[in-house]
Amino acid sequence: MIFRIYSLFPEFFESPLKCGLLGKAITGGLIDVSVVDIRSYSLNKHRRCDDYPYGGGSGMVIMPEPLFAAFEANETGDSKVIYMSPSGSLLNQGVVKRLSKEKEISILCGNYEGIDQRVIDSFVDEEISIGDYVLSGGEFAALILLDSVARYIPGFMSNEESLIEESFESDLLEYPQWTRPAEFRGHKVPEVLLSGDHDKIKNWRHEKRIEKTRLKRPDLYKKYLERLLLRE
Repeated sequence: MIFRIYSLFPEFFESPLKCGLLGKAITGGLIDVSVVDIRSYSLNKHRRCDDYPYGGGSGMVIMPEPLFAAFEANETGDSKVIYMSPSGSLLNQGVVKRLSKEKEISILCGNYEGIDQRVIDSFVDEEISIGDYVLSGGEFAALILLDSVARYIPGFMSNEESLIEESFESDLLEYPQWTRPAEFRGHKVPEVLLSGDHDKIKNWRHEKRIEKTRLKRPDLYKKYLERLLLRE
């Protein structure tokens, strides 16, 4: 799968793209990630890419000229172009799974007060937000989108079955986990996990997922109950 990231700060991605499963997937050729430096397409001698907004207001807006040039030089027409924006639809696991079926994804990182609307109208297929809060740049959001989508590419996860049991699958949070030793400073691992009875463990974990979701995320728990009613 091919990812293309358009950013004013390409150095932001240098370390994350070399670490963990994401770094292994890139090194192993499972995914291809390129970062396009928007500033390199600026005709300004200082590589300036922003200007004051028409109509007044605080902050600066990324100009259309360097972005048009960047897209025209790098896009093949086969990529789904996503703009990371607070105005976009909220990123969730359903969106992640849908995007993982794409062959190419281009991610545009917003900065300052946003980008010229003509760029959105001409190139952007979808706007996505990672939450109702403000970041100092779209690079943070782009990295989250990249990692969450890449996890669904076959071969990315060493144990792909774990994707089925992760948080937000089936509208339930993941069950709590324990590891060795079986007792630590007076705190013991639940007996059922030491029983070796896989059916009992499976049922117990499912109940814990329900309990955890009900207590920590009542909004998700409501969706879970609604989905159960639809099955009946």
